[in-house]
Amino acid sequence: MIRQLFAFGIVGTLAAAVHLSGVFLLVELGLHPLSANILGFMAGFQVSYFGHRYWTFRGTQASHPVAASRFLLTATSSLAMNEAMFYLLLQFTPLPYLAALTLVLICVTPITFLLGKFWAFR
Repeated sequence: MIRQLFAFGIVGTLAAAVHLSGVFLLVELGLHPLSANILGFMAGFQVSYFGHRYWTFRGTQASHPVAASRFLLTATSSLAMNEAMFYLLLQFTPLPYLAALTLVLICVTPITFLLGKFWAFR
């Protein structure tokens, strides 16, 4: 479990960096932060899925199609929570969009770990 948490943290940090970098770039190019968040998520998802599949949960017995579809559902659910929280923080707090998104990603991470470990990659 400790190794999985460590690996999850590393993969998650890399996926979050891709996500946040994508959002930053897209916002700087003129896209609204909420729209940029969806596209950033799509880029970060690639890092997240393959990192978790082949490192964090490398002992999984789930086939690639099963694990990928389950993790996509997990990640999409996380994105829905992420987008709702991000919207609320953008609307009702003075936080800059990157700070708000970082806070949201930290809050959603434990849910993603639990769903990944006990459902998507079991």
